[in-house]
Amino acid sequence: CTHEYWRSNGKFAPNITLRLASGGYIGGGLYHSQNIEGALTTLPGARIVCPSFADDAAGLLRTSMRSKGFTLFLEPKALYNSVEAAAVVPEDFEVPFGKARIRREGTDLSIITYGNTTHFCLHAAERLEKEGGWKVEVIDIRSLIPLDKETIFESVKKTSKALVVHEDKVFSGFGAELAAMIGGEMFRYLDGPVERVGSTFTPVGFNPILEKEILPDEAKIYEAAKNLLEY
Repeated sequence: CTHEYWRSNGKFAPNITLRLASGGYIGGGLYHSQNIEGALTTLPGARIVCPSFADDAAGLLRTSMRSKGFTLFLEPKALYNSVEAAAVVPEDFEVPFGKARIRREGTDLSIITYGNTTHFCLHAAERLEKEGGWKVEVIDIRSLIPLDKETIFESVKKTSKALVVHEDKVFSGFGAELAAMIGGEMFRYLDGPVERVGSTFTPVGFNPILEKEILPDEAKIYEAAKNLLEY
């Protein structure tokens, strides 16, 4: 599906939405807790979305089902029954592809994230303001492909510092593309290195102790953000 649109000069554009339960924090181990968007985003022609809240999940799914072409719809399993992810969904609500959502506004640091880690980032940002007075902006990109570069760039222009956070592995994860994009196109606005927080380069373990060591959490995000703020 990702190639046939181009091979057929736009004549072959089936409406396909593939829902893919993904992510950890459920004790699912290496078979049920992996994030694979780092590999999926290498496929030209596929739209890839990953919501963090119920309204975005409903809105993006509705848009996907009404759009021609192939959409990979990543669903963080840990958020299925999450109270934090609950939201009112307006009637016939749609969310456009390629449009990020600023979950928290700030002036000192931009955190770019999606999926499960959006909630950790919001908690870390709240703690940083409470303890250090720092104003941290949290951007939930929602749509990986197409990507809302404009919102990310405007935020980095304002804060001059960027931290990319996702649940997937840091090495070869989607955040590498985000960091390279920011570092290459926004270098003149940066007052520090573009940092990343994610999983270790290992399969996700079944044991809760192993899972906690492997996956990112609020504490790891807080420390990375604090270090970058103090840079």
